[in-house]
Amino acid sequence: MSLMGNAQQVGLLKYQGGGDWYANPTALPNLIEFSNSEIGTTLDAKPQTVVAGSSEVFRYPFLHMTGHGNVVFSDEEASTLRTYLLAGGFLHIDDNYGMAPYLEKELPKIFPDKDLVEIGVDHPIFKAPFEFADGLPKIHEHDGQRPQAFGYFHEGRLLLLFTYESDLGDGWEDPEVHNDPEEIRLKALKMGSNILYYAFNQ
Repeated sequence: MSLMGNAQQVGLLKYQGGGDWYANPTALPNLIEFSNSEIGTTLDAKPQTVVAGSSEVFRYPFLHMTGHGNVVFSDEEASTLRTYLLAGGFLHIDDNYGMAPYLEKELPKIFPDKDLVEIGVDHPIFKAPFEFADGLPKIHEHDGQRPQAFGYFHEGRLLLLFTYESDLGDGWEDPEVHNDPEEIRLKALKMGSNILYYAFNQ
């Protein structure tokens, strides 16, 4: 199965398990607006919610997933996501704080034959359109650990990105939500634009 539909739409992945997949409601719309304005993308202004395991995922070349808590993928959902990603789709999972323990159990369902690896600072996703010489920026403190980007690769292509201890989505939200300094918000929006740029141009 191949990707179909409008190549300029962003999907928000709704998953099972009770985690708040709907967290950061202003994040994606703000990122889309910034990306369209600053790097010339032509993305639909409103992201669309799509259920994990639904054939609707194939309508969206870019899927975003976030939340704080539990994540569960059924075997069918994992199979659909695997087919979607191998067909050219891209999934960005942004840990809003607390997802990592659940993803450690669930992501291997999608790719039981692959290892989730840390992405080096020399990867193109940190180079264009904006330069991040030190890799993933730190947006929120959380446990005070360094921000890390992990991914699954297939034939050299990054097809799933997991951003950890960074919380880009909080930086994309409306300024009054977290009261982040504008410099921090700008870093988050630029990194998010890099992710969109990579996903739509790989």
